[in-house]
Amino acid sequence: MKVAVVILNWNGKHFLETFLPSVLSNNPDYSTIYVADNNSTDDSIVFLKNNYPQIQIIQNALNGGFAKGYNDALAKLNHEYFILLNSDVEVSQNWIDGIIQLMDDDKTIAACQPKIKSFEQKSHFEYAGAAGGYIDKYGYPFCRGRIFDTLEEDKGQYDETKEVFWATGACLFIRASCFKEVNGFDEDFFAHMEEIDLCWRLKNKGYKICYSSQSTIYHVGGGTLNKTNPHKTFLNFRNNLILICKNHSAKGLLTTIFTRMVLDGIAGIKFLASGKFSHFLAIIKAHFSFYASLKTTLRKRKLLKKEIKTYTSKGIYPHSIVMDYYLRKKKTFTEIELNHPFL
Repeated sequence: MKVAVVILNWNGKHFLETFLPSVLSNNPDYSTIYVADNNSTDDSIVFLKNNYPQIQIIQNALNGGFAKGYNDALAKLNHEYFILLNSDVEVSQNWIDGIIQLMDDDKTIAACQPKIKSFEQKSHFEYAGAAGGYIDKYGYPFCRGRIFDTLEEDKGQYDETKEVFWATGACLFIRASCFKEVNGFDEDFFAHMEEIDLCWRLKNKGYKICYSSQSTIYHVGGGTLNKTNPHKTFLNFRNNLILICKNHSAKGLLTTIFTRMVLDGIAGIKFLASGKFSHFLAIIKAHFSFYASLKTTLRKRKLLKKEIKTYTSKGIYPHSIVMDYYLRKKKTFTEIELNHPFL
């Protein structure tokens, strides 16, 4: 089979019950569906065997999070393309065909994402990816269609194929050879921002990351860790610092890291002022974890440098998205782009 659709599952039987029917009914004949189970303690496996014997099951020995879970599962597969699909996703008709054709036609595209819309509010974009991802000069991720917590209504404003900086892990089409070339996800991330790290490494090797509106999926979001969970805050802040340290060019790296630490401190004070003490502590823990892992991160950076074609700046917003959003009140990607064209 040309394509492997791989759904990572951890105690998500309720999502499998809800969303597998749409995946099965819209699966082309050149694609095989797999569920990679991260050592679930619910009855997900029994449910799959009893109700969906046609779906292939990969049982991981432990719950290594998103990163290790997919690395372990994909190492067992031999397809031209992998589609990494969250379990809390409803797909639409012909959601695979257009993007696979796009990647067939342009071998420089390593990864691509569809239009990500909200399952709960289908007229609007969804947080995890929207219409393609970017980062600003300080490493803050944002999307066309979603900046921080502002979600735009889909009015066709992003209906095109476009090169972006990162593609969402909620529905990631990736060329298997490229995934293997960069040794997959960094397992030290565990979960959150590992797809941005993967895409940044691929871009630094000269590949393209794209978004295509030819495909649309509907995502629930927060299925494993929602934004009210302090551990999610910890992972986001820690992983973002590691992400920058690993992949940013040497020029301006220290300034960027220092500025991020200051901005993280402001975010911590904001959490504290809002009575969210556990999230304030999560940021402190994230920074200490980053310091503890610095030696390992710098070793990874040194190894990556040997293979980098050029440190990419394409898709990196050369200004502060925090300043634009909170001080200048620019709430949509279109407003940001009009204010400071960068693509």
